[in-house]
Amino acid sequence: MNVASEWFSRSMSLLRKSPPATEAGADTVRPLAQRLKATLRRGAEANPPHVLRKLLEDLRAAADEQVSEVEGARHAKEVMAWYAQATAAQRQDLWLLLCELFGPDAQRIEAARAQYEKAKTPTEQGQAEIALRKALVSARTRVLQRFSVPEGGMRFLVDLRAELLALPKSDKRFAALDAELEYLFSTWFDVAFLELRRLSWDSPASLLEKLIQYEAVHDIRSWADLKNRLDSDRRCYGFFHPRLPNEPLIFVEVALLDHMAASITPLLDETAAPVDLTKATTAIFYSISNTQTGLRGVSFGNSLIKHVVETLLAEFPKLKHFATLSPIPGLRGWLSKQGDALLAQWDDKRHQEVAKALKTQAPVKVADLIAAADGALEWKEDAVLRKALAWCAAQYLAKEVKDSRPLDPVARFHLGNGARVERLNWGGDPSTKGMKQAFGLMVNYLYDLKRLDKHRALLAQGKLPVSAEMESLCKGK
Repeated sequence: MNVASEWFSRSMSLLRKSPPATEAGADTVRPLAQRLKATLRRGAEANPPHVLRKLLEDLRAAADEQVSEVEGARHAKEVMAWYAQATAAQRQDLWLLLCELFGPDAQRIEAARAQYEKAKTPTEQGQAEIALRKALVSARTRVLQRFSVPEGGMRFLVDLRAELLALPKSDKRFAALDAELEYLFSTWFDVAFLELRRLSWDSPASLLEKLIQYEAVHDIRSWADLKNRLDSDRRCYGFFHPRLPNEPLIFVEVALLDHMAASITPLLDETAAPVDLTKATTAIFYSISNTQTGLRGVSFGNSLIKHVVETLLAEFPKLKHFATLSPIPGLRGWLSKQGDALLAQWDDKRHQEVAKALKTQAPVKVADLIAAADGALEWKEDAVLRKALAWCAAQYLAKEVKDSRPLDPVARFHLGNGARVERLNWGGDPSTKGMKQAFGLMVNYLYDLKRLDKHRALLAQGKLPVSAEMESLCKGK
């Protein structure tokens, strides 16, 4: 299927799937068309008819193909000013206007598609494709583009989509608007338009405060904690967009070491002496944080890691290994739901051994293993329960897939970028959060620069790339 046909299918799908605005609260809220013609507000309607008509007028003026970008942006700015003062319910009326009255012209698209199907020669096909592309550019696309022009416009759109994403998944009234924003963002925030910037202790305080605010993996507890993460043996890099100049879209924290880190504790130790950089052979990515909820679905991670590796090698050519020290956020939840079926793979001997260690009856119930795992940090290396829990974690990381992708979200990110599951680390994160997510376990994902494409090819076949150590652990060895 060519690009034009894909665009047509996508647009027609949105037109078919977008339900009418009366789905929610149909008993008290009239259809939008009726409200625009009415004189008075009724029932639970958020905005009076005259406000809706004024919004519609401004949106149409902003979307007008005949006016300049500057004039269109002026009308968009008026809408933005109204939006800033509006309630959540009032804002949804704006979304409804955009969804219902600014979508693609279905008849025009159908005519362009028919023309494309009739085209026989390459010249005819080229002209028909141009017509189809033009037909697919809706008034909604134009008005969103006009919103991006004035100062603060990009921030407005990103925050608007964040509001859309916060709605219940069952609410499909605004699906077309969400899809259009995601499509536009994927173009506007392409890596070609982003700047990789190093963040250091000398960066503006306002920017450092955002690192504290957006850190999503290991909470930054204080300014001293942040200073440690920006010390001489550390690096922090972020992607920035020119329309959001002081907002890191995603940032990564890196520790430079002479070994592959097995625990987060020494990396977060504010009293630890800096590593001798002349001996550093390994770059450990120990925290990667996306900062903008409204940009969900726009992938920065793959490009970020590639750019950071290139930047690090330029500064430290002796670096040989690039790996993560990552949490396993889905482990406990998955084991709680799937654990009994997983333990059914054990033979009677193993059930008896683990049951004895748990002081319970065989066959072992996963609930008993999970309850005991709250004390997992005290288990010795050769303990039966430790081996049992490590085996479960290895199964999760090395075998569990959904739609040919790793089940764990962090694994999905790194393996999708070409890494492999390298090593499981016992007691890697003894914090309350680490224990709650994964019984204190952490994992290293290794970025072998010579095998990234090979690992992606394996993943495309539904096979998770893992090290020999992880394969051995899955076999219970």
